[in-house]
Amino acid sequence: MAKPSTHGFDVTGFVDQAASQFRNLNPNEPGQWPPLPKVATFAAAAAAVVLIGWFAVLSSASDALETQRQAEPGLKTTYTDRLGQAVNLSEYRKQKLQVQEYVTQLEKQLPGKAEMDALLSDINQAGLGRGLQFELFKPGQQAVKDYYAELPISIRVTGRYHDVGSFAADVANLSRIVTLQNLSITPVGSKDMPSGSLSMDATARTYRYLDASEIAEQRRAAAAAKTPGGAKR
Repeated sequence: MAKPSTHGFDVTGFVDQAASQFRNLNPNEPGQWPPLPKVATFAAAAAAVVLIGWFAVLSSASDALETQRQAEPGLKTTYTDRLGQAVNLSEYRKQKLQVQEYVTQLEKQLPGKAEMDALLSDINQAGLGRGLQFELFKPGQQAVKDYYAELPISIRVTGRYHDVGSFAADVANLSRIVTLQNLSITPVGSKDMPSGSLSMDATARTYRYLDASEIAEQRRAAAAAKTPGGAKR
């Protein structure tokens, strides 16, 4: 009968020897541990660090991916809008030029600061040209807006019915913008006036555009009003 080989690997003995290295370990002195527990602990720690880092990276990547998914519809809408603008860019430029030309035409209907006296003279001549008598022609205090100034003029004219109506039409047809407001027409009983004469009281309002220096002053005043204590300066 053959005897077991003495050169065979003793698995049981190896397991017992390895297990004995994990017995009675002092957690306060890991440097004194046998080699196998040290290697096992290092491997476990390394594996834990790798797993934690892996899940952390995956979590942040997942959050970033979800954020991008939520932003995708908005980006598509923006892209579609920008694409439509790019396709119609030449048409938009034409429309812009048309609007600029229209604004320029409107500005030409507003007199400048130096042209106001001529405009007041035109209003006066429109009445005199119809044979009307001016009993009152008094420019009021102008009101300055953002880009223009409004000047009210109190007027009272006396004359025949058709002449008064023609005067109102002449004022409306002036090359500059002039409006008649607060109209009040009453008969005149004076012996010095022809029979059937009327007196018309009205407020003629005309407008002028502000020049560059006046616009700059308006902006400075608006900025000062928004600054705490600016209105007191």
